[in-house]
Amino acid sequence: MTSPFLSTREAVVPQELIDRAKQFGAPRVAITRAGAPLPMEAAEDATKAGIMVPVFVGEADMIRAEADKLDWDITGYALHDTTGEEEAGRTAAALCGAGEADVLMKGQLHTDVFMKSAVSRDAGLRTGQRFVHIFHITHPDGGRPVLISDAAVNVAPDLATRQSSIVEVKDLLNRLGNDRPKIAILSATESAIPSVPSSMDGQALADWARQNVEGIDVSGPLAFDLIMSPKAVATKKLTDDPVAGQADAIIVPDIVSGNALFKAFVYLTGGCAAGVVTGAKVPILLTSRADPPAARIASAALASIKCGLPK
Repeated sequence: MTSPFLSTREAVVPQELIDRAKQFGAPRVAITRAGAPLPMEAAEDATKAGIMVPVFVGEADMIRAEADKLDWDITGYALHDTTGEEEAGRTAAALCGAGEADVLMKGQLHTDVFMKSAVSRDAGLRTGQRFVHIFHITHPDGGRPVLISDAAVNVAPDLATRQSSIVEVKDLLNRLGNDRPKIAILSATESAIPSVPSSMDGQALADWARQNVEGIDVSGPLAFDLIMSPKAVATKKLTDDPVAGQADAIIVPDIVSGNALFKAFVYLTGGCAAGVVTGAKVPILLTSRADPPAARIASAALASIKCGLPK
């Protein structure tokens, strides 16, 4: 029997995200091992939306076969013929490192192979910054999005990595038009308690951000109800907190809480989760086979906004 908590609503691409992406030049996206239905459908949709110029990497015959199934003429786009996951990963990452593509996108290959190629020193994508994954999640009915970092890359991020997450989230929200983001540091309590390590980290991170990051409101530690619910904020008398009940972004303590939180938004509310990895020379799209088409298009739009190329 299907759980009554699961939403039956389909994810909807936020039009505001597409419209903002169209304000910039369409980035060249190196699609790693593109010759499979999901990455090709995503590439076609994003290309037709004017937010991507595909650069195909993978087995040429498979890529052309998938394009034929879509009745999509791809003769005008770059295609790099490779064999297997590892060669495709190395080639796509190298194209981005050499400035021949503006975004790196995962296609039909294992995540560990894809990310190994991206972080390789030979690829030329390292900048000295930490790689940070950010989800931009919107409700099917629209409204203000919520960002979550890090739900997919860093398993147990240390304080320095989460400091980078705060900076990257702030930058992305600025690019999305939010001039003063409200960023919450997630824990299980709003008090710093030694027996709850994430709460001590939350206080330390909030203190650090107030001293080192301009143009944000930050609060931590905060439990999830106090991050999202104005009613809970009023009940617990935290109405003076500038973030509580109205957060634009959530910094999580580890990948388990982040992954569970983003999937709860998706599966319980029908949210559309666009994801991007920042900190490399180019934005990285770490798509999943479970992602619906809306999430893939929204992710492409998010990468375009992050690139911010002139038209």
